[in-house]
Amino acid sequence: MVLRYYHFLFTLNTERYPSSNLTNKEHTMKAVIMSGGFGTRLRPLTCNIPKPMVPMMNKPMMQHIVDLLKKYGITDIVSTLFYQPEIIRGYFGTGEKFGINMQYRKAEADYGTAGSVRNAADFLDERFIIISGDVLTDFDLSKAIEFHEKKKAKATIVLTRSVNPLAFGVVITDASGKITRFLEKPSWGEVFSDTINTGIYIIEPEVLKLVPYQKEFDFSKNLFPILLEQDMGLYGYIAEGYWRDVGNLNEYQEAHLDGLDDRVKVQIEGKKIGTAFVGTDSVIETAVENLQGKVIIGKNCKIGKNVKIIKSSIGNDVIIEEGAVIRNSVIWSDSKIGKSAELTSCVVGKWCTIGNHALISDNVFISDKCVIGKDSKLAPNIKLWPAKEVEDGAILTRSLVWEDKWLKDLFTDARITGLSNIEMNPEFGAKIGAAFGALIGSGKSVITSRDGDNVSRMMNRAVMCGLMSAGVEVGDLRATSIPILRQELRGGKATGGIHVRKSPLDKNLTDIIFFDAKGKDLPTNKTKSLERLFFGEDFPRVKQEEVGRVVFPERAQESYTEKFISTINVNAIVQAKFKLVIDYSSGIASSIFPNILGNFQAQVLSQNAYLDAKKLTRSKEEYDASVEQLRHIVTSLGYDVGFLLDAGAEKCYVVDENGRFIHNDRLLTLVTYLFLTVYPNAKKIAVPITASAEIDLIADHMGVEVVKTRDSHLSLMEAAGKEDITFVGGTKGGFIFTDFLFASDGMYSVAKILEMMALTNLRFGQLDKQVPKLNMNKKVIHCPWDKKGKVMRYLMKETDHIQNRILLDGVKLVLDHQASTSVLMWPDREKPLFHLHAESSKKELADMLVTQYEEKIIDWRDSKD
Repeated sequence: MVLRYYHFLFTLNTERYPSSNLTNKEHTMKAVIMSGGFGTRLRPLTCNIPKPMVPMMNKPMMQHIVDLLKKYGITDIVSTLFYQPEIIRGYFGTGEKFGINMQYRKAEADYGTAGSVRNAADFLDERFIIISGDVLTDFDLSKAIEFHEKKKAKATIVLTRSVNPLAFGVVITDASGKITRFLEKPSWGEVFSDTINTGIYIIEPEVLKLVPYQKEFDFSKNLFPILLEQDMGLYGYIAEGYWRDVGNLNEYQEAHLDGLDDRVKVQIEGKKIGTAFVGTDSVIETAVENLQGKVIIGKNCKIGKNVKIIKSSIGNDVIIEEGAVIRNSVIWSDSKIGKSAELTSCVVGKWCTIGNHALISDNVFISDKCVIGKDSKLAPNIKLWPAKEVEDGAILTRSLVWEDKWLKDLFTDARITGLSNIEMNPEFGAKIGAAFGALIGSGKSVITSRDGDNVSRMMNRAVMCGLMSAGVEVGDLRATSIPILRQELRGGKATGGIHVRKSPLDKNLTDIIFFDAKGKDLPTNKTKSLERLFFGEDFPRVKQEEVGRVVFPERAQESYTEKFISTINVNAIVQAKFKLVIDYSSGIASSIFPNILGNFQAQVLSQNAYLDAKKLTRSKEEYDASVEQLRHIVTSLGYDVGFLLDAGAEKCYVVDENGRFIHNDRLLTLVTYLFLTVYPNAKKIAVPITASAEIDLIADHMGVEVVKTRDSHLSLMEAAGKEDITFVGGTKGGFIFTDFLFASDGMYSVAKILEMMALTNLRFGQLDKQVPKLNMNKKVIHCPWDKKGKVMRYLMKETDHIQNRILLDGVKLVLDHQASTSVLMWPDREKPLFHLHAESSKKELADMLVTQYEEKIIDWRDSKD
């Protein structure tokens, strides 16, 4: 039976989405729709349209926002434009056909979120609501507006709970709803709640006076901190309902599935037949039972015999021929699907042709005007850009396993980590290299280095190829340490740097680490820009005559050694006549450090002093065995000290003269004591918030200020860049002596420790007896990723009354006046774990605090809300 649905049968599904004149209080206020987004992470779907115009259940995303505003009586709307403005203007016009009044303001430059709204100040002469045109939500805006009015707020941020708060601004409110803390796109250690900023704001018009005209100014970075600092009435309303930021291709698919599963209330056009909604003038030749789950079919479509459509959205003017199968997919308007073609969990753009018997697999995104030949097969995780053609019978496959893993985030700090030769493959290396080259620009230079691993060698060369394709000159240091690469960059010889290594934590993983022109870890704003280029895939290739070249810097190691020796008191070390053992961990230091050690005239016994790629990563058992061997050698030979360098030569670990391994927290205390004893004029030092309070006791006794940082190498380096800080110590074996380098260097740390031991005539065993000692108890608690924000929210609420609460990296509670009793809790950045440290002068108290807060964290984790 052929089913035909003509215009007179067209109805609106008012059962699920009542119109504004049926329900809800109307509000006479104006609205701003932020619609200037590029949609880089949605490419290739956004190659030809701006992000707000991407179809969502057969309507542009922005039209769903218009429908939502109209539902609550808000019909005077201004749209801020930037990218492809003519498409938005052309669709909405004056707004008359949508029952609204639509105006537009186009920015001539990127003035930021608040700056773009400031351009519409002439229109915004009364209270107004701001909402993004590229989110999907069904919030009850009337309740948010009523909250704003009741609180007499100057600005209200609409909030929601999120299982992954990292990508959004985290907001903390007091019991009245007043915002007390605001963090834009925090790290896990700064996620103090799972309550996030949705980008929906209710603003009084006078607030716009705080926004400079035609200057870059953001709500989150600039305006809200001013309102918070001046206590001008910044409130947060936690909304109930659905909200999703459609930020990438994965989110786009998930948003559709949520709509098809009725998780979000949106207005869907069409006649409801079974579980399907069918637009006017569409011809359905297949049986109704072949439309399974919720199916949306647009206007003027033709669905052939025996076609199966399962939980999918089909645009207007689409032809699906006999026997085709469409599962969990989105097909935009004006496309044709051939006979017996099979599409699963994919997105097909406008004006595409999919040939007969074609097979399209999961996570395939096909942009506009593509032609997929008959009998062809597209493997999972492929993106086709506009007007591409796949020949008949072709099998299009790319090993893009990394696309699946990295649909959301590439970076952890300045590092990308992936499975060796699977996620970290030559194609990925060339692509990330080309993206980095595009970021820094053609004609610039980059210095690269690696460790001795074969995968590192392969990836380094692949990255170099990508850089060259972007017109970048590559200076390859080949196998060398990160500190040497940093020193080379510090000399101003390049625009950036890259180091490739086998992961020190897992032998199956490879790391790529990025550096800026000064040799510091690439900052977050740059890694985000690099991510956008990588995912957008639109970075340029230069002309063949502009392809970059490869050079091999000759004096990098010599320059490093000269700087090294010039900042060490070599004579003091020589006179001390040290006997020491060094375990090189079969790493890069074994080819560099022996020549430097020769200057010290010490008696040195070397272990694992050769490069071996198979030993660059050590398991815990192998590490413990190395420490045990080091302890045995030191005690058997009666040596002064034993050092274990990590394979990358950035960190060092110590065994004292008695053969006792000094744990990292205590090692930091002892090295700090040595430094402050040898350099009594030091005014400031820096340590991470995770460091023992032993540091504070020592510094207080010596009259030195201790600056606390987040527990990351980037934060430690930022502290090292401040002129008045002369020493920065980490809790993982890394030390920064700022007169030499702004980053940790294991080889230099060994030399500096020897120098300080010589000048004080002290050994670590002696130091450990005379330096104050506290008791630290540590616990690691399993916590799924989607529970971390909730745990932090409960933790913040539970500890709100504690006067000395430090919110730097996690939550630290100082429980006595001497700062010697404390509890520190924070979520792990890379694993589904929660860390808990308790410290006190009394072991029993530290143990009790760990037990107490472990129980609380587990209760919060397992609570039902």
